[in-house]
Amino acid sequence: MKKITILGSTGSIGISTISIIKKHPNLFKIVALVANKNFSMMLKQCEFFSPDWVAMKNERSANILRIKLKEKKIKTQVLSGIKEICALASLEDNDVVVSAIVGMAGLMPTLSAIYAGKTILLANKESLITCGHIFMNAVSFHDAKIIPIDSEHNAIFQVLPKRLQKNLGKVNLKENGIKSIILTGSGGPLYNLKKENLPFVKPEQTFMHPNWSMGKKISVDSATMINKGLEYAEARWLFNASDSEINILIHPQSIIHSMVEYIDGSVLAQLSIPDMKVAISYAMSFPNRIASGSDFLNFKKLKYLNFFEPDFIQFPCLKLAIDAFSNGQSAMTVLNAANEISVSAFLHSKIQFNKIYEINSDILISSSFLEPTSVEEILEIDKKTRIKTEKKILTLIN
Repeated sequence: MKKITILGSTGSIGISTISIIKKHPNLFKIVALVANKNFSMMLKQCEFFSPDWVAMKNERSANILRIKLKEKKIKTQVLSGIKEICALASLEDNDVVVSAIVGMAGLMPTLSAIYAGKTILLANKESLITCGHIFMNAVSFHDAKIIPIDSEHNAIFQVLPKRLQKNLGKVNLKENGIKSIILTGSGGPLYNLKKENLPFVKPEQTFMHPNWSMGKKISVDSATMINKGLEYAEARWLFNASDSEINILIHPQSIIHSMVEYIDGSVLAQLSIPDMKVAISYAMSFPNRIASGSDFLNFKKLKYLNFFEPDFIQFPCLKLAIDAFSNGQSAMTVLNAANEISVSAFLHSKIQFNKIYEINSDILISSSFLEPTSVEEILEIDKKTRIKTEKKILTLIN
C-alpha cells in the first residue's frame, strides 16, 4: 500500500486523485492533505479518509477546520502556514507526494519533497520552470523521482523507453532513437474567437473550456495559451530536449495528448478522452496500470482528429514563453511571476484580457536580473517582479 500526501487536495487535480484513491482503497492510504483555504471541502475529505495530518495555508481556515473536526470527533491534526506544509511534504511516512498546488505557492513544498527523496507526481509546473537546473539537480542528488501528471507530459512519459522514464532530464533523446517530441494543445476556450473581440473577453468565458474542467487560473492560462508555453519549458527540462526536438501542434479534440517521433519514422502517441484521471492513475500505479474511473475512448464515434500550427499572432503569450526559456532562468521566473499577477488582475476584472500579454511582455522586457544560482535568488526575483507588475497594473487602472 502506497502512502500518499496530496498538496492541493481541494483543487481539480487533488479531487481527481482522491477519486482514484476511493476506487482503490487497498492500494493507497492518505497520510496528509494540504490546501489553501477551502476548509469545507477539506472537512469532507477528512470525514472520508481521517488522514493523520492536514495543513491549510490560510490560518483562519485552519482554525475553523480544527473546530469542525473536533465537533465531529475526527482526530486529524491540523497545521497551518507554508513551513508546516513543507514539513508534511517531507514526512517520513510519505511514499508518494502529489504536487498539485497552483503557481509559485507550490515551489517550496515540492522542493521539500525532493529534498526528502520522495516520488513526486508533478502537476505544479511552476516549480520546475522557475528553478530548472536547481530543480533537476536536486532530484538527482536526493535520489527523488518525478512522474509528470500534466496530461501532455504524462503522455510523453508513457511512450518513452524505460531507460528514459527512469532517468528524466539526464538522457540524450537522439541517442535513444528519438527524433522529436510533439506537444499537443487544444487551443483553449478562445481558439475560434476573432482577435478584435479579445479585449471584451470576460473571466467567465475563459472558464468554458470545450474539453477540460480546470481551475480559474489555469483556465485563463489556457485561453492565452501561455500554459502551452510553460508546458514547453517543462518538457525541455523533463526530457532534456533541445528547441529543435520539441514541436507544438494545436489539436482541438484533445484526444491525442502528445506524441513521440522516433528516428525510424514511427510515431507513438497516447490517446484517451480528456480526463486527468487517466494520467494521474498511471502515475500513481507506475509501472503498473489500474482502473482510473475514466470513460473509455470510443473510436467509432470519432469523426476526425485535426492538427494545426499555433498562431503566434493570435496567441502572443505562447511565443513569449518560448522566447523567455531561450533567454534563461531569470526570464522564465520573471514571466511566470508577471503572469500570475496579471491573470489575477484579469480575474478580478481590473484589466482587459488582452492586457495580460501587454503587461507580461512589458515586465519581461524591462527586467534585468543575473542568472539565479539558488532558490533564494529565484524567490527574490519572483518577489521583485510581483511588486513591479502590481505597480504597472495600478498605472493602467488609474
